[in-house]
Amino acid sequence: MKSIYFVGAGGIGMSALERYFKAEGYKVGGYDKTPSSLTETLISEGIDIHFEDDIEAVDPVFKNPDETIICYTPAIPKDHGELCYFQQNGFKVMKRSQLLGIITREKRGLCISGTHGKTTTSSMVAHILKQSHIDCNAFLGGILKPYGSNFMLSAKSDLTVIEADEFDRSFHTLSPYQAVITSCDPDHLDIYGTEEAYRDSFAHFSSLVRPGGLLLKRKGIKVEMRLQEGVRYAEYAVNEEADYFATNIRIGNGTILFDFVAKEEGIVMRDMEPGVPAPINVENATAALALCLINGCTEDEMRTALKSFEGAKRRFDFYIKREDLVLMDDYAHHPDEIKASLNSVRQLFAGRHVTVVFQPHLYSRTHDLVEGFAEALSIPDRTILLPIYPAREQPIQGVTSEWLLNMIESNDKRCVMQSALTQCLKSLKDAGKLDVVVMMGAGVDIERLLPETVECLG
Repeated sequence: MKSIYFVGAGGIGMSALERYFKAEGYKVGGYDKTPSSLTETLISEGIDIHFEDDIEAVDPVFKNPDETIICYTPAIPKDHGELCYFQQNGFKVMKRSQLLGIITREKRGLCISGTHGKTTTSSMVAHILKQSHIDCNAFLGGILKPYGSNFMLSAKSDLTVIEADEFDRSFHTLSPYQAVITSCDPDHLDIYGTEEAYRDSFAHFSSLVRPGGLLLKRKGIKVEMRLQEGVRYAEYAVNEEADYFATNIRIGNGTILFDFVAKEEGIVMRDMEPGVPAPINVENATAALALCLINGCTEDEMRTALKSFEGAKRRFDFYIKREDLVLMDDYAHHPDEIKASLNSVRQLFAGRHVTVVFQPHLYSRTHDLVEGFAEALSIPDRTILLPIYPAREQPIQGVTSEWLLNMIESNDKRCVMQSALTQCLKSLKDAGKLDVVVMMGAGVDIERLLPETVECLG
């Protein structure tokens, strides 16, 4: 095979694979529905991407089934014209997860899974390993600052950090050397049907860890372990004893310090400081430090790298941070993620007025988890909802942002259209009623609103 064509090339997970195969010498191209800052970057890196579902727009270099692999994301509709053409004309067609699975069988995959926390944890692991004498490759679910990429390549290490996505059971194609389960709060019920089926998918994931490997799970997660013989099992926790745990946590003056304890190794690392001072990052850092310690990083390497960790874009990402105004962005789109993020904001900015601007992601998720959303979005002082971002879905009758808004317990709540958001925020600012603002959601729309929001409030 000489070339790989990606249907859904603008997806964050797909882009890492595109960069990997481009670096490996393949001709790489693809289709995506809409341009974005990520597709612009990929095009500038020499990856051929177009934005019309038109087989005539596909470069002839990708039309030889004997030389081209077709990779697609499950978010692509089954009746997509280009995808149907490739499926009907003898091409080898596979999901993104299947390509990742091949890579994990060839290398030592460190696969981080979970409903939430997996992007930040995998980014921390990749950053710490990359800054150490160990090194690594990485396929991440977020653009890691300051690398400006979600992909890392190593000339000396076969350790490969992979964000293991449970959507569409994609992580079942992986063959982890070591794996982490950060959380298992039911999600994607449009795919799994029941909470039991969702949790069972993580149980199956645990069975995929190779003999001689490791499964590291956050203590208290209700997932049955189905480990192969010869797989080590360990747990991590915050403020309670486990194989690896964080204790003596101190938050103040915009910083966080904690002590990291590795019981089996008999190690205590005092005053560890995450570079992104979000309280939830203590938990993420505990998992990352444990995995990096197990793989040979030194205490000095881990301490320095953790403090220099700047985070992934759209994960507790500050755009304005002044005494009079804070504007930050967070990818959170599940009720438990939202709750953890907003509680972290409350701790960091105690006593200040918090406004959240949230765009629900998917009609089905909003419908299935509406009570959890309503509870989480009642935490801030003010809640502003944008219309639901549909992604791959058709509307569900009655499921709207207004429907969700009515369930939120807040005296200050409203729905606005995307086009009216900046004017809404500017009016609040001019009236002296804006303090800490959190933009939140997984949709492309809310990300696109960030530049004009920064300009409006800056």
